[in-house]
Amino acid sequence: MYTKYILTLLFILVPLTGWGQSPTKLQKDASKSRITLDEVSRTIEEGRSDRELAESYIKLAREFSFKEEYAKAEDYLKRAKNLYEKLGDKEKLAATERELAQAQEAQNKLSDAFYYFGRAQANTTDKKMQQVNALDAKRISSSNNPASQKGYLLQNIQLLEETNNKEDKALALRQMAQVNMEMNNTPEAIKNLETALVTVQDQPEVSLKIRQEIANTYAADNQIGKAIEINRSLVAEAKETNNPKVEIQQLQNLSSNLFNANKTTEGLSTLQEAYNLAIDNRQTLEAKSSIEQIVEQYQKMRQPQKALAAYADFMKKLEMLVKNDSTLIDERFFQVQEEKILQLEKERALKDELITRKNTFNYVLIAAIILILISLFFIAKALYSIKKKNKKIALQSLRREMNPHFIFNSLNSVNQFIAQNNELEANKYLSSYSKLMRNIMENSNKDFISLSTEIDQMREYLDLEYMRFHDKFSYRIDIDDSLDTDSIFIPNMLIQPQLENAIWHGLRYKEDGKGLLTLTVNLKDDKLSVIIEDNGIGLIKSRELKTKHQKEHHSRGLTNTQERINLLNSLYNTNITINIMEKENNENGVIVVLQFPLMTKNI
Repeated sequence: MYTKYILTLLFILVPLTGWGQSPTKLQKDASKSRITLDEVSRTIEEGRSDRELAESYIKLAREFSFKEEYAKAEDYLKRAKNLYEKLGDKEKLAATERELAQAQEAQNKLSDAFYYFGRAQANTTDKKMQQVNALDAKRISSSNNPASQKGYLLQNIQLLEETNNKEDKALALRQMAQVNMEMNNTPEAIKNLETALVTVQDQPEVSLKIRQEIANTYAADNQIGKAIEINRSLVAEAKETNNPKVEIQQLQNLSSNLFNANKTTEGLSTLQEAYNLAIDNRQTLEAKSSIEQIVEQYQKMRQPQKALAAYADFMKKLEMLVKNDSTLIDERFFQVQEEKILQLEKERALKDELITRKNTFNYVLIAAIILILISLFFIAKALYSIKKKNKKIALQSLRREMNPHFIFNSLNSVNQFIAQNNELEANKYLSSYSKLMRNIMENSNKDFISLSTEIDQMREYLDLEYMRFHDKFSYRIDIDDSLDTDSIFIPNMLIQPQLENAIWHGLRYKEDGKGLLTLTVNLKDDKLSVIIEDNGIGLIKSRELKTKHQKEHHSRGLTNTQERINLLNSLYNTNITINIMEKENNENGVIVVLQFPLMTKNI
């Protein structure tokens, strides 16, 4: 009886040197699982999308599920689930969670399976699949109540028939068969398995499993003959399709049923055939399984010598068998590839984390730049506003600089009238002066006033000056009739200094007769043109006659005007120009031309 344990120990100690075979050999013997593992590795290495990687994981999980390696299937399904959660694809997530629940149920992890059937129900929008998942969750929670399970499965089979979901329908029928056996209803179990077989008749590998389940169901019901019949047909089909692995497994199943039928000699012969086939096809694990069953039968038959001889034969062939067993190579390949996949996943996760960090940094940087730009915008806006206010203050200051000089001259005029005992003229002058000053004060805070208001002010100003120098000049104001003076706006008190200069520095010193001052306003080239013309002594002679103080004052007056124009142009983009010219062709006097944009709206 110790020979079995000796064999097992020797089997473990024999070095599996065949695992180091060349890649060429591996490629030739590659199984579907190996190909799928390669696909997963390439998908990660090539940096393909999360969706493609999730699909590769699911494909690999299904390979493991088919081989009944449900723990591995569960692992890869969880990886796929995480990716679909990341992608936000609820339908794919629901389908993956359903497969995950099925893999967990196969491992008897019922609480986990119950949870994921519930998650699949919550995530899918397909009404029928919501019902299917809900019924599966209820079935799991009723694992100790076959009658309840049967009711849930009947509903699910009907729903899955309507959705044309063949794989899940076949699985539900197989689950129903298990429930039937728990309820001691073998005929119903066989019927459901046969229906499942028809459902997946276009899937040979699944069909093979179901036919074996039918054989096992017959055997469990002590209908060994029917089980043997199915096993024999499966062996024959495996031979016909040249599938030695399936043939070995079916020979082992057949031998088990032959032993149950007390056909020991035929059972041993069948096991020996399975063993020889495993040796010929370098299937170490299948050969080991077959030899253990042979030894067990010899021990039951009390033939230890034959048992030892069988062991000896196996040990003699074991080293050669292991060296050339592609299935062992596949197992080692799976381990290496899975380790590689884990490493690649770590690298991918690290890369994703770096990208996320980089993106986060970029977003923060962009947000900071935007914040800085916004701050700069508001700072610039505030500075511009302050600068504009300062310019307006400067403009008002310059405009008010004109008033003291004007007031001083006016008071001198009043003083002169009083000195001449001309009280009537003094009162008249003061009345006109107060009216003009009231108008000027009312508009003192305005940068622009209507043309009609400005002309009225200039007329009042000229009237005052005429009262003082009526013997020196007369004046005329010509306004283009086409101008709507009430709707046109010009800068406040910009014309007055030019009129004052014409009177005080030109006409006042004229000795050859009475002078003439004309103020002309017209439209020229879509611009408002204001022309002040006098026939006084002119610029050159005026400079010769002036005292130092008068020169400084005159220079300041011209500077004031130019500064006001510059400020107005800067503040309002008005493009106002002034041109002061000496008359030519032996004519005395000065021409001042002011040009304004045609503004019909106060700003």
